Amino acid sequence: MVNSKKKILIVFGTRPEAIKMAPLILEFKKYKNEFETFVCVTGQHREMLDSVLSLFEIVPDFDLNIMKHNQDLYELTSRVLLGMRSVLSEVNPEMVFVHGDTSTSTIAALSSFYHRANVAHVEAGLRTYNKYSPWPEEMNRMITGSLASVHFAPTRNTKENLLKENIEEETIYITGNTVIDALKWGIKKINDSKLEEESIIEILKSKGYDSKRLNSKRKLILITGHRRENFGEGLLNICNGIKEIAKRYSHVDFVYPVHLNPKVDATVRSILGEVAINKNIFLLEPLEYLPFIYLMDKAYLILTDSGGIQEEAPSLGKPVLVMRNTTERPEAVSAGTVKLIGTQKENLIKHVSILLNDKNEYQNMISKKNPYGEGDASKRIVEICRNLMLT
Repeated sequence: MVNSKKKILIVFGTRPEAIKMAPLILEFKKYKNEFETFVCVTGQHREMLDSVLSLFEIVPDFDLNIMKHNQDLYELTSRVLLGMRSVLSEVNPEMVFVHGDTSTSTIAALSSFYHRANVAHVEAGLRTYNKYSPWPEEMNRMITGSLASVHFAPTRNTKENLLKENIEEETIYITGNTVIDALKWGIKKINDSKLEEESIIEILKSKGYDSKRLNSKRKLILITGHRRENFGEGLLNICNGIKEIAKRYSHVDFVYPVHLNPKVDATVRSILGEVAINKNIFLLEPLEYLPFIYLMDKAYLILTDSGGIQEEAPSLGKPVLVMRNTTERPEAVSAGTVKLIGTQKENLIKHVSILLNDKNEYQNMISKKNPYGEGDASKRIVEICRNLMLT
């Protein structure tokens, strides 16, 4: 009997990709009679990736395990390219799904092109049109877009970007962003179980932050910062700005899960480590997904140079100050849920102070609708694939 199921291969390698692809994997696996779903991880991130796989109970069919200490982009690229060759030969998929703008996504797409397999690009069409900001992500997503046969764009704006690049309109589908699917899944998991919340509180305490402090009506500012383009002067400015704000607002807790990258860790701890004695700056080891979104949900305000947080936080009613000079997510800026403030110390101090002191400005930001969807992107993508591949 001929197997009529369509083979699909979902490839990712970093923690953010895993979070955003997990809801899609779970949705595809609801249709076992229609799709044979294979999962390949490259291990571009290792421990952080594995924790997400465990949380969503996803067991990869293939693990390239490419992560090496001090690995550069040349080595990462070559190892993914060579590793994908045998995976593609074994699975021989009809469609390969990659996500966003990582090196894993781009090289997996290139490998699939060499294998003559169709590529579906999830979170397609994000652009700054500055090839060095963010670096190397801007060129990664443009290359991936040129290789893809199907483009799942989160917003109308991202679709327009693709159309400007002469991508055929019939290959582009507006779906919202799967990160909202993952966020809603995670928050529900926390809210549905008191034991889950208590476990998270204990994890945070073991990392160095007692979230019960928030019961005393202290405000929490959650911080992330790790972008390559901010290494050096940008991150120095960010840290010095946070240091000054923390001194001015001693009644506010500043919680910063510090990225494992040695360049980030060394800079952050050299400037902010000594300020921790003021009792309101907390430098934590990286957090797993549920503890992190728990802090997002408890936060008053979020400072970040991340991309995904710009999409997630508005669904929780949290204003975001983006510590970057460019963003590939202008929809959030236009909607008013996010402000792009750059990395200058004075700008950081100014905008944080406004949101801490001006209730009207704060309320204005949190009242806006999230432009990245309602949490049904994975369902939309799978339904589109059913129509494309099964009819």
